[in-house]
Amino acid sequence: MIKFFRKIRHRLLTENKFSKYLLYALGEIILVVIGILIALQINNWNEARKIRNQELKHLVDLKTDFELNIAEINQYLDTRKSRIESANKVLEYYEGKPLTDINDLNFHATNVYIWYKFTLHDNTYQELINSGNLAIISNDSIKNGLLDLQALYKKLKNEEDHFRYDTEVLLYEPSYETLDLNDLIKNYTYKVTSGQEGEDVPLSRPYYEALLKNIKHKNGFVMAVFEHSVMNQQLSYMKTMCEHLIQLINKEVATND
Repeated sequence: MIKFFRKIRHRLLTENKFSKYLLYALGEIILVVIGILIALQINNWNEARKIRNQELKHLVDLKTDFELNIAEINQYLDTRKSRIESANKVLEYYEGKPLTDINDLNFHATNVYIWYKFTLHDNTYQELINSGNLAIISNDSIKNGLLDLQALYKKLKNEEDHFRYDTEVLLYEPSYETLDLNDLIKNYTYKVTSGQEGEDVPLSRPYYEALLKNIKHKNGFVMAVFEHSVMNQQLSYMKTMCEHLIQLINKEVATND
């Protein structure tokens, strides 16, 4: 092909057709430019396809994280609802309910003592942030939803830190000073495992009667009801956000099929 074009150029020059040669040379230049532009465009398409494939992989991974969050949030909501119910049952004793069943009081009080912090599944988000690739998410609604979810998670962490402080000061300190924790744990474990673990040890009535006169301890259960309710509201909203983000991701991925 190159020899063919050279022959044409040579013939035009030898035949003294200079104007035609200039037109031919210009045509050659235009063809070369067009070829370069086409090559650049193909390269851009290939690069865009690679970025899009990478984005889709991140979206699928994000969806997996959101599904894990929803499942875990459901568990936390159920658990923290049970903590609210237990705290209210303990408060009934503080409000005058006869202490006829010490085991019941111990069970519900210990049920409030035991709690866990929620941990968000956000490995994909952290990967995007640490690699500087958050901008690869082209859908602004998804990107902004990710940032909003992280902001709400920080609020939940602050609320959990606040409740942890209240728990240590209002619940743990009075119980540590008044109760025999060895008997408390054995008795509670025996109840929650239906006798498979722990021990059905008798509990000391004077200890629990003394604790029911401790206003600090009572306030701990008041705060448990309030703060667990706040945390559940935040968790419920986070669940809704995860569900909405999954819907957005499903639509985004579907446009690529």
